Amino acid sequence: MISTSSAERESATDLKVPETQAIGGNLDGDLEMAVCSLEEPPASEVVPDEPRKWMWAVIFLCFYGFMSSIKPGEPFITPYLLSTEKNFTTQQVTNEITPVLTYSYMAVLVPAFLLTDILRYKPVLVIQSISQVVIWVILLLGNTLIEMQFMEFFYGVTMACRVAYSSYIFSLVSHNLYQRVASYSRTSVLLGVFTSSVTGQLFISVGKVQYNTLSAISLGFVSFGLALSLCLPWPKRSLFFNKALKEEHREAATQIATKAELDKMNEKENELTPATSLSSASRFVQILMELRNVIKRPNLRLWSLWWVFNSTGYYLVLFYVHILWSKVYPATENKNVYNGAVEAASTLLSALTSFAAGFAKIRWNIWSELVIGVITAVQAGLLLLMGTMENIWVCYVAYILFRSFYQFLVPIATFQIASSLTKELCALVFGLNTFLATILKSIIILILSDKRGLALDVHRQFLAYFIYFTLLTVIYLTCAAVVIFRHFRNQPKREGVKQLPVSTELSNIVPEAEPLSNGKNAKT
Repeated sequence: MISTSSAERESATDLKVPETQAIGGNLDGDLEMAVCSLEEPPASEVVPDEPRKWMWAVIFLCFYGFMSSIKPGEPFITPYLLSTEKNFTTQQVTNEITPVLTYSYMAVLVPAFLLTDILRYKPVLVIQSISQVVIWVILLLGNTLIEMQFMEFFYGVTMACRVAYSSYIFSLVSHNLYQRVASYSRTSVLLGVFTSSVTGQLFISVGKVQYNTLSAISLGFVSFGLALSLCLPWPKRSLFFNKALKEEHREAATQIATKAELDKMNEKENELTPATSLSSASRFVQILMELRNVIKRPNLRLWSLWWVFNSTGYYLVLFYVHILWSKVYPATENKNVYNGAVEAASTLLSALTSFAAGFAKIRWNIWSELVIGVITAVQAGLLLLMGTMENIWVCYVAYILFRSFYQFLVPIATFQIASSLTKELCALVFGLNTFLATILKSIIILILSDKRGLALDVHRQFLAYFIYFTLLTVIYLTCAAVVIFRHFRNQPKREGVKQLPVSTELSNIVPEAEPLSNGKNAKT
């Protein structure tokens, strides 16, 4: 995706990671970060007469994001289910309860993605808040297997609806504030997750509260989050189907613009006139047809495949690691469980590595496969440690490092995909990648974890995840060897070309690579 005609241009392009991607890792929903970076601003959306009108709306939304992320009992759900308070067996939690989360997430993801746009964010956020309340009510009052499966179903609904929060904030401000408010919204969620994990650990270790008390506290926080979601303003526009009608910015343009000019405007503007808004559905279908062009571009194909396959393994580990900890170190007292502290540490380190990704000076057109392969190999080694070691502290450290390595690549993948696509096509690419990853997760869980499949115990599952990441490593490193060999094989030819007069030769070879390093020229 990077031009080979200028080292300075390569460096500038590689480092051009938006602030919203460098703020912190996408901890529990890759699609959230994708949406944060895909919206391209309309030039005429500035509101000079009310420069601070947006401030209170953004502050309120960030406060909502912070408060809705505070669930002190979340890191301790698995120990709660395995404790004498609920008395479920490890086999039930592993093979019958946890798989429902992935199945429900797969079923709800596409409807949630479309309803977010059609209903303009707020209703989806309300649904998410209601689902969170239902989760903790079931955890408090439920005691049967079917009730816990319903709890996991609503957890999948909550995860699928998270994309609404990330995209909601862009409807509140003008284009020149997009990068800032995306940073604010993501930071508020990260602070909420960190605060939640630390608070939960303090309640368990210092306060010595029971799991059901911790669940009641979490229910109080999510109920407050539900009340906040009902008070959110209702945006007037969205990405595909509900464009705001601002005749004062559009009337003159639509009277003189030709049909071709309007088509170009659709790629760059977030708002349409009544005449063009009628064709939103047809524009959506057209974008769907353009998806086939993505697979023809090597860099987009590489990072999209990474998104699908590596995020699949990442979330499989996240879903089952608490079960592994409970089996490696079955605590008889609440004070011996450090899930909250580990989640807080992994959140903080993931945010730091994600931020550091914005400063990585790498020529991604050459070294992408190698970097991905090396990081995947390290993750495979960490999974082997988690699956074979009986020391809980080794498992904790391996998990923290595993998450941080993944979060390092998330902002890079986000930028590599988003920088050369239109905002609508970018949204669909990220949505499709996430959906395919969810399907793959469901297939793997059905085969390995579900009682209708192999019903493996958690240690053998982690060994299977190790094999999965090892296969990915072999594929990535093989591709890296091919790409690097081709690059250095062609290097003498390129050096010979650079010696020719600039006016005749360089002007002919720059355009060949330029469309892959410039988003404006590479849009399909």
